[in-house]
Amino acid sequence: MFSRSDDDNPSCIRSRATLQTQRLAAPMPARIITPRRLLWVGLALVATVAVLLFAALLLPDQVLCVENGPQKADAIVVLGGGSFERPLRAAELFHQNAAPKIILTGAGDNDGNRRLLIRKGVPSAAIQQELDSANTRENAMFTIPLLRKEGAHHVILVTSWYHSRRALHCFRHYAPDIEFYSHPAYYAYRRSEWTPQGIRGKIRAEYIKIVGYWVCYGVCPL
Repeated sequence: MFSRSDDDNPSCIRSRATLQTQRLAAPMPARIITPRRLLWVGLALVATVAVLLFAALLLPDQVLCVENGPQKADAIVVLGGGSFERPLRAAELFHQNAAPKIILTGAGDNDGNRRLLIRKGVPSAAIQQELDSANTRENAMFTIPLLRKEGAHHVILVTSWYHSRRALHCFRHYAPDIEFYSHPAYYAYRRSEWTPQGIRGKIRAEYIKIVGYWVCYGVCPL
């Protein structure tokens, strides 16, 4: 007869299984984070931020400008500000049958924009005004109820090119149920025009405003 070895002993098998389970359940040793490693991680983060800031300042026309291409919409919203380029762009889109109505938003230059639209052949019956907002956030908050009342689901936003990213994401932030598209005006878009037309200062200010809207209101620009 063959004698049963210790390897075949049930108690021995259970002991081995228990030992293997304990080894598997044992926590992995924590990886030690040394000051040198922390330094390298910090330097990498600083370098990444520096590269992004440099790219943003070097290529504002690529970073700040958002153009969604040809779209059909229920309404065009023209944000106040700029010179004359915003209502002109809206009139151009209207005559391209991009949308059947235009909403002007913003206190101050609203009446002048309306007169310019009418001179460009937009019927007065197709123009609606929101006269109380004083900044981009209020443009969105005060215009969105008008859009919902009109049953608008697809809306084109018209503003200056350097303002288009913040405007688009601000409207999307406060009305995720509405689809917004950006069709900005390209007045002073060429670099040679930035300084003569005072656009360079507006570009620098726009970066500060984008960060401020992200921190204060949660409007993510990405």
